[in-house]
Formats: sequence, structure tokens, C-alpha cells
Amino acid sequence: MRRSPDGTGPHGDAALVARLRAGDEQAFVGIVDGWSGSMLRVCRAYVPTDSAAEEVVQETWLAVLEGLSGFRGDSSLRTWVYTILVNQARNRGTRERRTVPFASLAPEDLGASVAVSRFQGPGERYPGGWQQFPTDWPEDAVLADEVHAVVLSALAALPPRQRAVVTLRDVEGQSAEEVSTLLELTSGNQRVLLHRGRTVVRAHLERYFAARTVSERSS
Repeated sequence: MRRSPDGTGPHGDAALVARLRAGDEQAFVGIVDGWSGSMLRVCRAYVPTDSAAEEVVQETWLAVLEGLSGFRGDSSLRTWVYTILVNQARNRGTRERRTVPFASLAPEDLGASVAVSRFQGPGERYPGGWQQFPTDWPEDAVLADEVHAVVLSALAALPPRQRAVVTLRDVEGQSAEEVSTLLELTSGNQRVLLHRGRTVVRAHLERYFAARTVSERSS
């Protein structure tokens, strides 16, 4: 599920920021196209409608253009952009009096309980990781457009808090520490939301691969 749009990261940020400051339209269009989808999913955790989220994302990009000269590189460019996004979304949600605070972990946002046995224990190789992934999960299929569509559908079905955490962690590739700071979550809450959200996404993928296997056997 993880994407690395536009080559940004520890080594790509400086070059990209330089291009953006120089008014490189292609560079700007690249990050807008690469990031706006996940920004919309994160924004919907704070605002009540898709149209409101779209407006916040547009406002965020305007703020990025206006504030780019002040970007000092203390964080990654992506984290800086998402910080602006979350602040804009919070303000919009507050104005509409329907904001959903990330810091409160409402039971209804957790979904069904996840069996502890589905995750590796503290003494195993990858503590907290899945015990077993679907057998039919080849590398090329994960990157296929139809599988990506399954993932996006699963993300859309998640409660807002889970959607934001999974999007930032597994789609945008941000670290647990970055996401906890950005969304004002405790590390424990971030882990719970991530596991719950991943459970739903994994279930969607399992159903997809099961149907795919049946289809291949019957053809």
C-alpha cells in the first residue's frame, strides 16, 4: 500500500523545495497530484463533507505556496504540508462546530475487536506485526491498479480517525512518531487505530484475493 510520490524524502526534499521556490510548475503539479488524494482522506476526519475537505485541501496548497519561503527543513516537506492541512481542517471543523478531535478515542471508531492471536507477540521477530498474510499476495499484484482500488475502497469505509492514521502510515509512509505528533495522539492510541484500520484493509484484500483465486480456478 505504501507509496513514495515525487521522490520526496531525506534526500529528495532539498531538490524539490528548490524547484518549488523557483516556480517550477511541473514540480508543484507533481506533489499536488501525488498527495491530494490522501490529504482529502485525512481532512475528512475533521470536516463533515467531501466538499468541505476539497476546499480545505485547496486552501492548504495556497498556504503552502505562500509559506514556502519560510520552510526551514526542520521536518520533511510532506510533514510540513500535512501540518498545515491538519491546522486548516481543525479550524474549518471548529467553525462548523462539527470537528472530530483525534485525541479522544471513541469506542465506535474502533470497530470490531481484533484477536491478539492475529499479531506477533513481544518475543517474536516482528512484535505487533501480522502473524500471516494472504498466500496469494504477490508483489506485482499489490501494486496493480485494481488492488490499489480495493485499498482505497477499504480506506473509505474506515472511521475518520482510523482512515487518517492508516493513510499517513501505510500510504504516505510516515513514521509512528510523526503521525502521533501530527494528529496529537498518544503512541498507544496511534497503535490501536493503526491495527484496527489495517484489519479492515486486510479483510478487503483477503476477500479480493479469495475471489481472484476462485475466478482463476474456474477459468
